[in-house]
Amino acid sequence: MVTTIRRAVIPAAGLGSRLLPLTKATPKEMLPVGDKPVVEHTVRELVSSGITDITIVVSGGKGLIQDHFRPNPALVEQLRADGKTAYADAVEEVGELSRLGHITYLDQHGPYGNGTPVLNAARNFGDEPMLVLWPDDVFVAEVPRAQQLIRAYEATNCPVLALMPMDPADSQRYGVPVVKEDLDDGLLRITGLVEKPKPQDAPSAFAAIGGYVITPGIIDELREQTKRWHEHRNGEIYLTDAINAYAGSRAVYGQVIQGRWYDTGNPLAYLTAQFATALADPEYGPHLRRLAQGLDES
Repeated sequence: MVTTIRRAVIPAAGLGSRLLPLTKATPKEMLPVGDKPVVEHTVRELVSSGITDITIVVSGGKGLIQDHFRPNPALVEQLRADGKTAYADAVEEVGELSRLGHITYLDQHGPYGNGTPVLNAARNFGDEPMLVLWPDDVFVAEVPRAQQLIRAYEATNCPVLALMPMDPADSQRYGVPVVKEDLDDGLLRITGLVEKPKPQDAPSAFAAIGGYVITPGIIDELREQTKRWHEHRNGEIYLTDAINAYAGSRAVYGQVIQGRWYDTGNPLAYLTAQFATALADPEYGPHLRRLAQGLDES
């Protein structure tokens, strides 16, 4: 019987080295996109999709994330006393996200790699599927990406990967799925992922981007990978390897996500996300368009 997904993991233990020196003192998850830190976009997406148990896996130096979501009644009271009602409401709303998403924090332990934080969190989740979303992705969609992944899981009762169409010339930046069957509404049966293939070797025109529904079977594969972690590439544990091992004998699906995806993990992508978010803002967008037009003319 299909189980509604209640739990999610946000791996946030990375160093953000591609954004140095910007991330020397500020966690990359706390860099602003629009008027919110990027991790808040992810948390809001999960809460709006009905997730009621969010685990953020962190490392040292990530205390600002917890500070951001911690309710601050004293600040709210002071803002209201000063007549700054809109600011008070905004601060109160962020604190409410922690309650609605029942956010907990977990220190990462184990080998490096993006499979380790998932395995860390799974110890508290029991025999349940979970969403895994990266905190440096921003999706703008009529139906949140998380909801699209949940619907795909409910239709298949199998692991699901978020996919986006890609320019074949960009294949060496992504994991590219091997598509076995194209079903309705962007749902694809896949048999695995090829990591960063050359354009001529790419098995499809889709990229696996930041979003997964992970089932207990994938967790079992991660545990097996961890037993032999020293044999793996760079001694790291990757979700891709666990998914490929699982897909060798069991069904895995990809869901082509409807919406716009903004990565913030490198300087150009971060600036693009900032610019696109600002242009979409009803207050700031018109001014910035005029400014950009003036710069072009000069």
